[in-house]
Amino acid sequence: MLRWRRDVAERRLIGLSAALALATALFLAWHLRAPVGLILSLRFEKLAALILVGAAVGAATVLFQTAAGNRLITPGIVGFDALFVFLQTSLVLTLGGAGFSQIPVLPKFLIETLCLSLAATALFATLLRRGADDILRTILTGVILGFLLRGLANFAQRILEPSEFAVVQQATIASFGSVDGQLLWIAALALGIALALAWRMAGQLDVAALGRSKALTLGLAYDRTIVLALTLVSVMVAVSTALVGPVTFLGLLSASLAYRATGTHRHAVLVPAAALIGATILVAGQFVFERALGYQSAMSVVVEFAGGLLFLVLVLRKERR
Repeated sequence: MLRWRRDVAERRLIGLSAALALATALFLAWHLRAPVGLILSLRFEKLAALILVGAAVGAATVLFQTAAGNRLITPGIVGFDALFVFLQTSLVLTLGGAGFSQIPVLPKFLIETLCLSLAATALFATLLRRGADDILRTILTGVILGFLLRGLANFAQRILEPSEFAVVQQATIASFGSVDGQLLWIAALALGIALALAWRMAGQLDVAALGRSKALTLGLAYDRTIVLALTLVSVMVAVSTALVGPVTFLGLLSASLAYRATGTHRHAVLVPAAALIGATILVAGQFVFERALGYQSAMSVVVEFAGGLLFLVLVLRKERR
């Protein structure tokens, strides 16, 4: 019976891969005209950003939910998006709109990634000193810090000139059409390593998902596993956020669909499934957004709206139970 369930889950994983391949083919080949080489190069850059961010956010959410023992939360709840908005607002306030636009792309990306990663690592390391069973306090502290940073960012934005405020607005909304090609290789390397490590520790995550007491009984170094998982979450979310901007509810959408699509709790299947679903949502969504909607709305807004609705549905369903 167990082997049959594994076979079904793996076949569904193959189906998710096929869905991503189809969405990729449509995205690249739809209405392809001359000059083919130039158009394909532009589409490849955007496609790479969509796949990297979708895969990273989806996988990171599965790891975060396992560490927290709660499938209703996402890494964004700890304040990644608020810190990113605060950083952009601070830079515009300090340098001005013209100075902000002149910051070299690569140093800006590296600094933002480093700040986001260090902030998350410091939060986890400081609050988990008494053990990984204190994850709830960590999450609540992250939520409070997120509100604080949003408040500071909103205050700073009120004293900006209208033109500078427009620069902040543009910089803080997730955008896949303006990703610099030189950043993709760095992001791909960092996210590839993080995803590979997450998949390698799948067995440990399966045991950790049983809870602290059961995991310790089974001989798992629970605290070490949770800290490592949260470190990988920090890296994946920091890189993806610095690359395109915050996409808070994409992870919740990807992880929830991954659990439902695979019908298993094995992280060896869940992690790649969430990564594939996250990438497929972004690629297919961007395809529909560009072709069907004609750039009439921001795709990230649509994804966030769908993820927010799913969050409300999950919360209400749990309350009824």
